[in-house]
Order: sequence, then structure tokens, then C-alpha cells
Amino acid sequence: MKVCAEILTEILEEAGFTHIFGHPGEQILPLYEALRKSEIQHVLMRHEQGAVHAADGYARASGRPGLCVATGGPGALNLVMGVAAANTDSVPLIALTGDLPRGEGGGRFQEADIEGVFSPVVKKSRTARNGEDAALALLDALDAFDRGVTGVMHINLPKDVLEEGVGTIEKPTSTPFKTPDLSDAIEVLRSAEKPLVLAGAGIIWAGAVEGFRKFITENQFPVVTTYSGRGVLPEDHPLCLGMAGTRGTPTGNYAARECDVLLVLGSRLSDRTSAAIGNPRIIHVNTDPNVLRGDFRLNMNVRDFLMHGIHVKHPVRWLRELHDFRVKNPPLYDLPLGEEKTLKTSSAVRSILDAAPDAVVVSDAGSHTTWVTLHRRVLRERSLIFSGGFGPMGYGLPAAVGAKIARPDDDVLLVAGDGGFQMTMQELGTVAELDLGITMCILNNGQLDVIRQWQEMKYGESYSVKMRNPDFVKLAGAYGIGAERVYEIGEVAGAVERGLDSGEPYLVELMVEEENIPLPDL
Repeated sequence: MKVCAEILTEILEEAGFTHIFGHPGEQILPLYEALRKSEIQHVLMRHEQGAVHAADGYARASGRPGLCVATGGPGALNLVMGVAAANTDSVPLIALTGDLPRGEGGGRFQEADIEGVFSPVVKKSRTARNGEDAALALLDALDAFDRGVTGVMHINLPKDVLEEGVGTIEKPTSTPFKTPDLSDAIEVLRSAEKPLVLAGAGIIWAGAVEGFRKFITENQFPVVTTYSGRGVLPEDHPLCLGMAGTRGTPTGNYAARECDVLLVLGSRLSDRTSAAIGNPRIIHVNTDPNVLRGDFRLNMNVRDFLMHGIHVKHPVRWLRELHDFRVKNPPLYDLPLGEEKTLKTSSAVRSILDAAPDAVVVSDAGSHTTWVTLHRRVLRERSLIFSGGFGPMGYGLPAAVGAKIARPDDDVLLVAGDGGFQMTMQELGTVAELDLGITMCILNNGQLDVIRQWQEMKYGESYSVKMRNPDFVKLAGAYGIGAERVYEIGEVAGAVERGLDSGEPYLVELMVEEENIPLPDL
């Protein structure tokens, strides 16, 4: 009879998982022993936060669920922030945590209510009662992903459960979504004079990008996207108006404000997206009933909705209006880079992105994030990766690890600030050990620039935002990673190109000046 840890590993193998990101510890060792004998590659991260961000980046870059693992107590709790980040953006991800053996009383070393901590920040958290329950919990999570449900599934595994013998497990019967009545929603869509489609990442997770593009082209619907949905329709496509929301394009926000019917596909309609929306009738399609809003709330898979063969009249006048508005109000990425004489974050980011037009770009949180959002024209889905809904500092480097492992043949470019980079810079060890060809661009202004700006706006001066940074070039060298430092705007493109052309880990430190970010108009 096989033990639970072996059964779980076999289930993961059969589901197609090839990588798991984690850090071992005492309470999860039985699972590590099963992984040692499996075909699944364990990626040893230097911190559990790095493990979950890497699994998140892997999922976003690949379009498949991510997988991470940690031991009990401190190890499990170190996953929490990254799990919350992935769940906020509805990234399909399985988080496995070890735990102390069952029923030995309270007050034990490294004891914590792990399920109680995880429950508020995941789609579902479940502590396995026994070996069979652990296997069923994993099968339930995989079934949910197959049906189009997204978010983080957490399974807590007491050590003795992992060591328990398990007999034959029968796969539970899947319960598909019941297709709601679409007739009234379709009639409203057909009657629209100014229809607009808001495309979210749910289109990607549903594997429905091609079906979505066909649907848009046949009906000549104008499209705006969320941050995570960027690229589902290339941003050079005449029907794509760019992102809508607090960092949206002028035309994207104009369309969201003026449309009379808004079809929302695979988006949770966050506050940042909703800020741009006027007062249209809303048709909302999502697999999560808790996020549905508007006049028609369709709890179903986006892929199934698109298969209904919906055809409407082409909104010719509306398209002409939007075209004329865009000509007068182009997005920033359509405008040429100004003649900058000093190295600022805005011009540095533009030069970095222009030097890597085909790269998968991973962004961290910081002042540079705004400029990456505004300066990048996204032509492919899954090519701009950032934790937009939660925005934790330190996301970028480990997420880039996951992205590069998911897409080893693509260039992967990290853009991070000096503050965020230092939160997880220990993952340089993972980059070096695995020889991952990631080009890492660190914007060094010696301070937490966004916080400085907000402090000065509200209080007239800043406090506790200046940092004495390490020599990032020497730091990279300590790991055996090539690096260089840039002081002038004209040096940026060459440095980035050298990194990408090397095919090896490479760090570019850019010495940028203090600069305020533009505040949203909404």
C-alpha cells in the first residue's frame, strides 16, 4: 500500500505538473521523499515567499496552474502574503503546507492554526483529516481548475497524514456549471449603440484567447482590458483601445465612460478598473459568483459563453467616434521618447522596454511600475507579468524565476526598484544555481520614491524613505552573475541588449534620479 505522500505526487504527475517551488522542512519531509522519486522537478527557493511568487509567475507565464510547497509553522506562514497576492488576481495555484501530527495537544513547537490563517486569503483552505481526505482535496482542486475556477487552493497536510497508507481513491464526480439563460443578455447586447467589451485574465485561464479574438473580430466590438488581461487582443489591433482604469489609456477610459452596454469577460471588476466605468448596462461573465455585478450576472466559464455563436450589428458610428478620439489622444506607448538628458525612471523604463520588444516583462512594485504600465505596448497575452491587484514589493525577482522556468526559450526581463528588489534578492541564489537567463534591471534612486511623493504631497516633507543600498553589481558578482552599472540614458539600451544576448543571468543597475509619477486622472 502506498502512503499518502506518494499518492499526492502521483496525482500531480498525472495532472501534468512538471515543477514545484518550495523550501523543505521537518513537517513536510514525507512529501519531499515522494517528490525525490518522482518526475516532478523541485525548485529550491531561498525563502517561502519566493516559492509562492515563483509559482505565481510560472502560472501567469505558462497559462497553467502553479504549485508551491512549504513546511509547517513559520514556513507555512511565510507563504501567506504571496498566496494572497495570487488569489487577489485569481491565479490558479495550489499551495501545499506541512503541519504537526494530529491530536497531540496544544502549545507545541511551531504550532499554528494554519487553515485559519489561510482561509481568508485563498479560494479554499482545507486541512486533511486523513490520507484519503488529502487525496480527495487535491482532486477537488484540480477539478475546480478544469471547470474554470481560479484562485488559490490551499491544502494543509499534517505529517502523520502524509505517512498514512492509502488504498484506492475514486475520483469524485465533477459538477459542471449550469448554463444560465443568456437570451435577455444577448438581446441587450444586440440593441447596444455603444457596446464595449472589458477583457480580463479569465479569458486566458479559460484557454479562450483564440475564441475571444474570433468573437471580437466577427462582431467588431471595441475592447478594453484589465491589467492582467492585456494582450488577449494585441494592443496594436484596431479594435483594442488599451487598458481601462486608474492607469488606463485615454481612449480606453473614454470608451468605458461613454459605452451604453459593457460586456465583462473574466474580470472581477476591481475598484481600479471600475473607477473608469460610467453608467452602462453590465453583462458580467465569471466563474466566481461572488464577484458578479451588474444587470446580467452570468455564472459560467468564459469559454462556454463565447461558444454560443453570438452575432450583433457592427457599431460603425461608435467605432468611428473612438478612432477619432484616439487620434487626438494617443496612449503614451505610441508617442516617441522625449529628448532626456538625465537618467530618470520614466526614460530609463522606456529605454529598457524598447530594447526588449519581444521579452516577457516581469515588473515589481514601485515608482517604476507606473512607467512600465504606461510605456509597454502589449502584443501577446502572458507577456507582462505583475501582481496588479495586491502589488507586493519583492514579487518581481522570484516571479521572473517562475516565468523563465515556464518559458525557457523566451527572453525574460525583470524591472524592479531598489526597495522591492532587496525584499527578495536572496533569490539571486536560485537564479545563479539554475543558470536562468534573466536580465534584471534595478532602478536605483536610493529611496522609496512613491512613498516619498505621497508623504510630500500630504505632509510637506518625507520621512524614513532614504536607503543606503548595497553595491548591486558586486552583489551580483558574489553569486557569479554578470553585471554592469549605467549612469547615462544613452547607455541603457546597450546594457539591456548585452544582458539579453548573453543568454545568462545578467544584472543592470541604473542610477536614476528622484522623480514623481503622474497621478491618475480618475
